[in-house]
Amino acid sequence: MLASWTPPNDYRNRPVAILGAGVLGRRIGCIWASAGFDVRLRDPSPQQREDGIAYIKENVSIYAQKTGKKAGAVHAVESLEEAVSNCWLVIEAVPEKIQLKIDTFGELDTLAPADCILASNSSSYKSSEMLEKVSEVGKRRVLNMHYYMPPQNMVVELMTDGHTEEKIFSFMTDRCKEAATLPYVARKQSTGFIFNRLWAAVKRETLTILAEGVSAPEEIDSLWTEMFVKGGATPCRTMDDVGLDTVAFIESHYVEERGLSPEKTVDYLQARYINDGKLGTKSPLGGLYPPLPSEEKCLSKDRRLVVLDIGLSSATPSMKSGSIVEFSANGKFQHTLVENQSLPDGLAVDPQTGRLFWTNMGIPGKEDGSVLSYDPETKVVDTVVPTGTINTPKQLALDTTSNKLYFSDREGLCVYRCNIDGTELEKIVQAGNPQNSENAQDARNWCVGIAVAPELGKFYWTQKGPSKGGQGRIFCANISTPEGQLPSSRSDIECVQSGLPEPIDLEVDESNCWLYWTDRGEIPLGNSLNRVRLDKFGRCSVSQKPEVLARNFNETIGLKLDVENNSVYVTDLGGSIYRCDLTDESKSLLYADSSRAFTGIAFI
Repeated sequence: MLASWTPPNDYRNRPVAILGAGVLGRRIGCIWASAGFDVRLRDPSPQQREDGIAYIKENVSIYAQKTGKKAGAVHAVESLEEAVSNCWLVIEAVPEKIQLKIDTFGELDTLAPADCILASNSSSYKSSEMLEKVSEVGKRRVLNMHYYMPPQNMVVELMTDGHTEEKIFSFMTDRCKEAATLPYVARKQSTGFIFNRLWAAVKRETLTILAEGVSAPEEIDSLWTEMFVKGGATPCRTMDDVGLDTVAFIESHYVEERGLSPEKTVDYLQARYINDGKLGTKSPLGGLYPPLPSEEKCLSKDRRLVVLDIGLSSATPSMKSGSIVEFSANGKFQHTLVENQSLPDGLAVDPQTGRLFWTNMGIPGKEDGSVLSYDPETKVVDTVVPTGTINTPKQLALDTTSNKLYFSDREGLCVYRCNIDGTELEKIVQAGNPQNSENAQDARNWCVGIAVAPELGKFYWTQKGPSKGGQGRIFCANISTPEGQLPSSRSDIECVQSGLPEPIDLEVDESNCWLYWTDRGEIPLGNSLNRVRLDKFGRCSVSQKPEVLARNFNETIGLKLDVENNSVYVTDLGGSIYRCDLTDESKSLLYADSSRAFTGIAFI
């Protein structure tokens, strides 16, 4: 009997079963295969099994561009018992017939391993409607896990059956991220989940507008594109900007004119927000979102944020869908500066000239990475370090005292620096031999983050370790390489921190001797913003415990300090930009768009 569900520690060595090889089933199978899991595709139809396997073999390499993993093996089977044997996850994607689903989950409750998670991809039925033949204990491992249409849309929504073990949601959220999907958890059972309910309201009102002759389809779509697609408007943020008291006033008019119930609109806003003075952006108490940073804490109006979008969450992701995007100080989308970039990752801006420098990772494992620059005055993109020279350049830092660029090369297992025109490219750290397969596959050698502190005479870098593996480290070395020493054996390298979940990008506050970094590893220490105090020589004891400033990001990557305003700006692969206060350790969401995946961030 399952006393308390425990996540399977060996899930990486166990298969995922997909029941149903139809249009969505084969795509779901492709998602999990691209994350390195062996997949069993079960369908009673030989033709469906054949077509499903063909789809996965043809497309898994495209999906795997997002995960960076070697694809798992895929097998098609007819027997349900064979399909679920030793699986850690089973996803039901059979036809939308409730009795078929009831019978399927009854069989799964008996056949699947006791710790195996049982999920339904259904959007029509709550998983609670499928439990008639499931034991009381079995109900605790069942949930809805609804996919939309990969690879164009990588969103997945998770929802309880009313009995689901709470630990399953945090476990599956992390596993979904491993598979390069964007998980959203419904906090309670809801017909239609989250997005379908949003879409239902939009669809219903659109049809009403058309039926009443107020507008035409092409006009509605054009207006939507201008306001929401190009304008980047989102429902909750827009209501806060309008003012919740104004929203309630407008809704009151609809309630009166249409004879609607005010319970979940006007009454909800009044009781939950307006009565407490939470009116939105204009209120110091905030609204649906927490308060925005005060004017004193914001960037000055003539400064903007510039952010890299890696492009892998876009509607049509490709190796050339990355871009550089400009935002206002408070996270309002302005415009796109540069497009068609190959997985941009690290970003720095010359404060004197405004020139942007960034890295393009290219395809990991191939020497097609590059460093480029952009002049905002002439709008010209120049090549600093061309392809064919470096492997997978990641974070990039600019030392304005020496006019040197520093960047880490993940698959190259090293750290480079060069002049801002790309000359005098030199390798200053070599963490391993990339030609040695054992060295190359050991993620403890992967150099990712980089920061330079000229006043302290040091530079710092992260070697992230395996995904969420707790083996990440941060190192430092002198800016001046010891005379006669090689990058692979220099004697001045010191370990600053070790045993970290998965440290990524770095920045140093030299004036106050703080080292900051993002970590995309496991909670409670991962998916966080952290810092540790340095001594006057730029060092710290490896045993010194780091301070966690903010948590609960969605695969956090980039950070940019604004010491003058006690702030640090953070990005994540979930498409969000945050401002974190260094005084009270609060976190404010400035921008969110799940169709974006942000990496580097800087001021311009």
